[in-house]
Parts: sequence; structure tokens; C-alpha cells
Amino acid sequence: MFDALTERLSGVFDKLTGRGALSEKDVDAALREIRVALLEADVALPVVKDFVKTVKERAVGEDVIRAVAPGQQVIKIVHDALVGLLGGEGEPEGLSLTGEPPIVILMAGLQGSGKTTTSAKLARRIQTRDKKKVLLASLDTRRPAAMEQLQQMAEQAEAGFLPIVQGQGAVDIAKRAVQAGRLQGYDVVILDTAGRTSIDEDLMAEAKAISDVSNPRETLLVADALTGQDAVETARRFNERLPLTGLVLTRMDGDGRGGAALSMRHVTGLPIKFVGVSEKVDGLDAFDAKRMAGRILGRGDIVALVEKAAEEVDQEKAERLARKMAKGKFDMDDLADQLNQLKKMGGLGGIMGLLPGMNKKMQAQAAAAGMDDNLLKQQTAIISSMTKEERRKPELIKASRRKRIAAGAGVGVPEVNKLLKMHRQMADMMKKVGKKGPKGLLSGFTPPGGGGGPDPALVQRMKGGNAGGLPGLTDNQQSSSGGSSLPGLGGGALQLGPDGLPIGFGKK
Repeated sequence: MFDALTERLSGVFDKLTGRGALSEKDVDAALREIRVALLEADVALPVVKDFVKTVKERAVGEDVIRAVAPGQQVIKIVHDALVGLLGGEGEPEGLSLTGEPPIVILMAGLQGSGKTTTSAKLARRIQTRDKKKVLLASLDTRRPAAMEQLQQMAEQAEAGFLPIVQGQGAVDIAKRAVQAGRLQGYDVVILDTAGRTSIDEDLMAEAKAISDVSNPRETLLVADALTGQDAVETARRFNERLPLTGLVLTRMDGDGRGGAALSMRHVTGLPIKFVGVSEKVDGLDAFDAKRMAGRILGRGDIVALVEKAAEEVDQEKAERLARKMAKGKFDMDDLADQLNQLKKMGGLGGIMGLLPGMNKKMQAQAAAAGMDDNLLKQQTAIISSMTKEERRKPELIKASRRKRIAAGAGVGVPEVNKLLKMHRQMADMMKKVGKKGPKGLLSGFTPPGGGGGPDPALVQRMKGGNAGGLPGLTDNQQSSSGGSSLPGLGGGALQLGPDGLPIGFGKK
């Protein structure tokens, strides 16, 4: 969503950080470029004016001009201003789900904004994270098959669904949903209202009547981030007629310019509570101003990466692998499990998108070098082409067997050789872990370019006793992320090699 803006701002900051000292003229020139970048990203003009004014007031002070690293000071000021624009430093504002059940959540918005999908995603999130029983009800009596669509999505979300009664009006459905929620012991009732292609009086009157009879604790406006300033105007007009408590921005994984996300909080004064990040039923993330500002400025979102790992990693398998590692064992089935864990987390592309400095251009370069999700699929296919005995004892795989495995996976023998080499290197490290613990991995590791000692970045990562590394990244990229590793990935089965490149994911 913010790739173009991130790239423009990175260019501005590169110029600033290359200067030993900054004059007020330098700051003004940088702010002009930031202003253009924000306008091109479709941020509302009043928002841009306020933002630039805030940054300038802080950036032309004596402390910044004479600072040791004035460019870095300006970047921090821009970051803090972005955080303020998006909602401030505090904890993300979640849903209010306390009180006498059922808690009613009313979903409003225009047709095509993603209300129905978001309703199901929200139900899934509340059930899995808040451990509350959720009932979904469709109040869309106009759009063909709208009710049936929500019914199917409720099944995917494993949430309850209010039975369809043909001919019943939206207000009556809302009353029935609240009553059913109370009688059937539901904690939360989510009402998915009808939308229109544009705001009209009938739409607003119906939404107001539903709100009056259901008395919702939360009224969330769902807006499509790809519609730009139209979404901002929609939010403003809904906010004038309904007691909105928050916003949900959908399609944040799209290729839009991102201006709506930066404008809506400022224009409406309402918090952005959630963002849709994929079409999957679990593709709804809590909105965090600080983390979003970090993404916009190219700093990535390591917190989201760790959260994703915590959600997707199979802890039982991770513990089983840890026990095997303690005995110095690591076979092809274990490697396959590691690759599958990466796929669940969104693959290499999804992980790289959350890492500092990894914009779309860099991700494209990584894909061109073979570091993409196709590599995971290829390696999984190669392992699947092996027999059970070969997966348990890879040392049995000689020349003739390699040809058979390559043919079965639809790849060349060199690809099989690379996978076997990757496994062998990882197995050697597992043996070191089993014998000496994580510190055993340091022996023999040298920094890129030599030096005769262990890689300082590796040492730093292992101080906490976790030898984990991210596959597909150079050591510099690893350390730029603050040394973060993915918890639960087999105690850190995916590692960097002696050359500082990830084992099995480096140059072809």
C-alpha cells in the first residue's frame, strides 16, 4: 500500500543523512519533497498542510540544526509526526467487549467496501483471541445472495449464523439477532448491514433505525483504502449520522497510494481499529499507529512478524523437533516441517514485507535471485519425491536416487544437490546444538569477508540463547531488524551459513 510513499521518503532521508550539518534551507527543501510525496500518495491537502507545519516547527530548532546527526533527528521528527497523524503513541484502541452480553457490533459502509468479509474476519478474531462466542447476522436484504455469502463465511470463521427468514426487513432481523444472541448464550452479535454504491438518504435512515433498535456497543465503518479520498468523504458523512466508534480499512495489501489511511484519522477524529491485510478469514490485523509509521518509513514491522510466528507456528512440532535436536538429529521430514511453517506465515515474500528496508523493489530483486515462494514449493516437492527411508536417512541418496527424485519433482539434479547440501549443513548445526547448546553454533562461523572469529551479528542474536534466523536474508538484513528471530521454528532450524548468507537460500 505505501511502497511508493516509502520510496519517495527514503530518497528524501538519504539526502539528509548524507549531510554533516543542516541549515533551515536544507530542512525547507526536504519538507517540500515530503509535501509532494504525501500529495502524490493521495493524502488530503489539509492533512498535508498540518503535517508539514508540525514537522517544520520541530525540525528548524537549534537542537536539530546543531545535532551530531541532524538528518537522523529530522527522520525521527517525521516518524513521530506520522505516529501522531495516525493515532498517537498509546496502545491500539481495541473493541469494548465487556459488560452484559450480547455485545452488539454494527458494521456500516458502502457496497463493495468489504463489510461482509470483514464481519466474518472480525468474528474469527474475537473467537480466537478474546475467546468469546460470536453470532453473525446479515441485514442486507437487497444485494443478491448477500445473506448466503455471510453464511458461508461464518462457517469458515467457525462462528454462529442467524438463520435466514425470507421477506423479513433489516430492522426486524436486527431485533431477532439480538434476541437470539441473548437466548442462545452468545457473547457478541455482529450485524452486517446493507450498503449502497453511494451514500443516499434511504441508506442512512436504515442504518440509523438499526442502530436505534440494537443499541450497538461498537459501530465500525468499513472503508476501502483503495478508493482514496472518496473513502475519507464517506467516513465524514457516516460520522455525521451514526455514532461511529472506529474505522476498519480494507485492502491494505493492495497497490493503492495509501493516502486514505493517513487522512481518515485526522479528518474524522475516529481511531482506525483494524486493517484488512488479505482475503483469508484470518487476514485482519489490529491497527497500531507506531508500527504503521515504521512501515511507511521503511523500518518494517518486526512485532507483526513475531505475532504471525506465534499464531502460525505449530508448537507441538517445534517442541518435538527441539527434543530431536537435543539428540543431534534432524532429517528431511524436519526440514519439510520448517518449510511448511514458513508457508503458513505468508512465505518468504510475506516475511520480507515486514522486514526493515525490504520494499517491493528489493523483494523483486530477491525473487529474481531465486529467493521467493517458488523456492519453498520446489524444495517441498523434492522432499515429497523421496521415499520414507530416504527422508529418514538422506545419506542413502546417491547418484541414481538423485536422478529419480529430480524427475519426480520436475527439477534438475543440481536442485536436489543444493537441497541435500542445505540439509547437511543444517544437520551439522543441529548436532552442535545437541552437544554444546546454541553457543556450539558459533564455532567455525566467520564474519563475511573473514576475520577469523565468530560473526558479531550472530553472537548478538545468540546472547538470548536463541539461534533462530530468517531464511532468505543476508546477515545485514537480519541485524537491521534488531536481531529478531522467529520463535518456535524448531528452535532455530533455519540458519545463516559461514558466508553470512542463509543456508540453501543464497546464490544459485
